[in-house]
Amino acid sequence: MSEASYPELRHDHALDGLNTLGLSARAAHFMRLSREAELAPALALAAQRGWPVSLLGGGSNLILAPHLDGLVLQPGFADCELTPGADGSVGVRVAAGHDWHALVMAMAARGLWGLENLALIPGQCGAAPIQNIGAYGVELAEVLEAVELRYLDDGRAETLGVGECAFGYRDSLFKGELAGRVMITHLRLRLSTRPRPRLDYGDLGRRVEGEPSPLAVAEAVCAIRREKLPDPLALPNAGSFFKNPVVPGPLAEALIKDHPTMPHFAQPEGKVKLAAGWLIDQCGLKGWREGPFGVHERQALVLVHHGGGDARGLLAFAERVAERVRSRFGVVLEREPRLMGRFD
Repeated sequence: MSEASYPELRHDHALDGLNTLGLSARAAHFMRLSREAELAPALALAAQRGWPVSLLGGGSNLILAPHLDGLVLQPGFADCELTPGADGSVGVRVAAGHDWHALVMAMAARGLWGLENLALIPGQCGAAPIQNIGAYGVELAEVLEAVELRYLDDGRAETLGVGECAFGYRDSLFKGELAGRVMITHLRLRLSTRPRPRLDYGDLGRRVEGEPSPLAVAEAVCAIRREKLPDPLALPNAGSFFKNPVVPGPLAEALIKDHPTMPHFAQPEGKVKLAAGWLIDQCGLKGWREGPFGVHERQALVLVHHGGGDARGLLAFAERVAERVRSRFGVVLEREPRLMGRFD
């Protein structure tokens, strides 16, 4: 089959508007899939031409290389199906190309509990399991039942239960063993009509009163995030750039002794999670800028792109931020956004 049979196929395609960091990048070949059935022919074409295949969702947690070889596929199918279950539960099967925040707000408006704390996280649903997205004390893994996927080498389908996805803090099987090998096509979620608000994280509990609806909680989360985080459409960024570090108990004890106000959260096996944003802020870096990149003036965990920079410059800037934290606190910060493309 000739390339003319693929009307959505683009060559030397600009990706500048398809990543929230606003980095200049181009794909050698690009195709947006409007239906899951289009994946198999696209993979066949790539195999025929010898093109490596990579995936791009909403571009919200990625650092794109200036040039991406081969064929870049973007899932555009966005179907969503609800199935009532027992004891007030509702199953939700949602396609990879569905906007995550739109899903959260739609489910909250229906009075369904489970996703409301994850409002205003940018990106598509298909990317949510990769990072095991989380916010305000809730992680995706808590409401996820299964992930439907297809392998990029032969297009075969498989469904993995939540227990098979190796979920951890901002981690999953899709960042490890299956990285670059599969396309997530659908998520299966389990929500509830029964109230189960989670309001014990940060100042969320002070933003809602009485017996809130899931929509009220989602709107409160949106309000908090808008106050603290820059809108990627106005100031390009990838959200939280560094993971909150989990350190050994003795190190945490020593740091807390020297810095009594340091936020800290107990973890399994005697470890302690620290707040990366607080560490960066204590280094005097909030609002710091070098050329096109900077630390956001209100949230030190967010690195922003003022325009004109490239991926290598961003990574170098991030390394300088991390080095300042390591030098002062002895804590190593780990980057959260994934790299996509070839970085020589």
